[in-house]
Amino acid sequence: QVQLVESGGGLVQAGGSLRLSCAASGYIFSYYVMGWFRQAPGKEREFVAAQSWSGGSTSYADSVKGRFTISRDTAKNTVYLQMNSLIAEDTAVYYCAVRRITGITITPSLFNDWGQGTQVTVSS
Repeated sequence: QVQLVESGGGLVQAGGSLRLSCAASGYIFSYYVMGWFRQAPGKEREFVAAQSWSGGSTSYADSVKGRFTISRDTAKNTVYLQMNSLIAEDTAVYYCAVRRITGITITPSLFNDWGQGTQVTVSS
């Protein structure tokens, strides 16, 4: 099992930027997939971005493509989500997750371990 702790959420004005961090404890194999999801009030959890720990594969939701960037620092066992040009619709609790099987997927139930989430609020 991998323990995940997110940080970096907060309140930002529309058009602003935030960088979320997700610190992972436990060994991360290169074939693991690290993902970011979000859940707004009254809505289902939705895929945001994912990247293999090796860095070989990356995927983004259409709604964030060109604005968000997922990256990782293998030395720090940390994955990041750089969010630029934020809009009100990005307001949600953001979760980090790890899939301990190879292959990127956008389905939350196929990820094995989850962080506690961090709130991102974008004011318009």
